[in-house]
Amino acid sequence: MSNLLELRGLDKRFESRKGLFGKTRAMMAVSGVDLDVPRGRVTGVVGESGCGKSTLARLVLRLLKPSAGEVIFDGTELGSLSPSALRNLRRRMQMVFQDPYSAIDPRYSMAEALLEPFRIQGIRLSAAEAQAKVAELLAMVGLGAQMAASYPHQLSGGQRQRIGIARALALKPDFLVLDEPTASLDVSIQAQIVALLEQLQADLGLTYLFISHDLGLVRYFCDRIVVMYLGRIVEILPEPKAPPRHHYTRTLMDSNFAPDPAQRRQIKRLTGEIPSAFDLPKGCAFAARCPAADDTCRRVRPEFTTDAAGHAHACHHPL
Repeated sequence: MSNLLELRGLDKRFESRKGLFGKTRAMMAVSGVDLDVPRGRVTGVVGESGCGKSTLARLVLRLLKPSAGEVIFDGTELGSLSPSALRNLRRRMQMVFQDPYSAIDPRYSMAEALLEPFRIQGIRLSAAEAQAKVAELLAMVGLGAQMAASYPHQLSGGQRQRIGIARALALKPDFLVLDEPTASLDVSIQAQIVALLEQLQADLGLTYLFISHDLGLVRYFCDRIVVMYLGRIVEILPEPKAPPRHHYTRTLMDSNFAPDPAQRRQIKRLTGEIPSAFDLPKGCAFAARCPAADDTCRRVRPEFTTDAAGHAHACHHPL
C-alpha cells in the first residue's frame, strides 16, 4: 500500500524568554519524527496533553513551518512549494479542529461558513450552484438544508462539529487531519461523530490522521496507532489490538476506563516527575517514570527498531 503522507526527521522548536531580562529558552515540541501515513487508512496519534500531537497536526498541513525535516504529501515536499502552489495543494488536505465553538466565525451563517473554502481558493459559484453545494454538504453530514440560514450560537456542539466536518470536505480533499474532533462533546454525541467519520471514510476513500488523547477511542477507530511522548514517537502499533512493547503505551492502555466492571483492572500509579520540555534528559524521556528504567535508559536515547510485523518501538527494555 502506498503512502499519501511521509514525515522525515520533522522537528519544531519554540523559543521563549524567561522573564523580561532572562535568557532565551528553547523547547522541542516535535523532535525527530519519522512517520508514514498509508493511503486510504486511519492513522491514530495518541499521547498525554502537551506531547506534541496538535503541533504535529499543524506541521503536517504546513500551518506551522518546521524547524527541520520534510513533509512529503503524495510525492511533493511541502517546503519546496511557492505560497500559491501550497494554497492549491491544500484543496487536497484539510483539518477538523478540536473546538467546534471557536472553529466557526460567529458572524457567518452556516451557508457562508461552508462556502468560505471556495472563496479562499478563488472558485466562483453561481447562486444556484452555491445553494446546491451547501445543501449537498449539509446532507453529507446528516443535517437538513434549513440549517444553512442558522448561526453558530443557534447550534449545539455536535451540530457545529458536523459543520466543521462538512466545511473540511467542501473541496473534496483526499486527506483529513482530525485534531481531537470529539474531545469537547458529550459521550453520546462523540459516538455519533465517530460513526459519521467512519461512514465518510468508507464512502469517500479518505485518509485520516486522527489525533487524540483517548487510547480507547483510537484503538476502536484507527487502523494503526502512533504513540507520542514529549515530542517524540515512542511506539507504532501496526494494528489496534497489537500488544504494547513500550512501557508508556502499556501505562496508557492500563489507565483506559473499561465500562464492564469484570474487565477493570488495578491501575498501577506512576511515580516520578515529567521532565521539563525545556530541559529534556539525554536518555529516554520516560525513564524518570518507567518501572523498568536503569542507568542505560537515563544516559542513552533508545533507537527506533521495527520487527517483521511492522511493530516499531524505542525502548531499551521492551515488554
